[in-house]
Amino acid sequence: MLEVDKNTFEAEVLQAPGKVLVDFYGDGCVPCAALMPYVHGFADTYGDKLKFCALNTTKARRLAISQKVLGLPVIAIYENGEMVDSLVKDDATPENVENMIKKHI
Repeated sequence: MLEVDKNTFEAEVLQAPGKVLVDFYGDGCVPCAALMPYVHGFADTYGDKLKFCALNTTKARRLAISQKVLGLPVIAIYENGEMVDSLVKDDATPENVENMIKKHI
């Protein structure tokens, strides 16, 4: 799982070849913290088929807003620099995240 920030997001996510999953989380976000171990587990399982990144939106608010991330948690899939799928707030369950990953690999 690669931790990205406002300085590395473009190179690691928007300019990356293939598909990239981004876990948008924030400091003090309880649902984000609950979801994170699952996302790290999926990175171990599916990391050879999909790039996994995490962005702490607390430190990159403008970037998060520019990506239309207005509530947390958000798990998004990017392809060729575009967000092609996402799960937001209550939809971001471990089951839904794994199903979304399987749909894109």
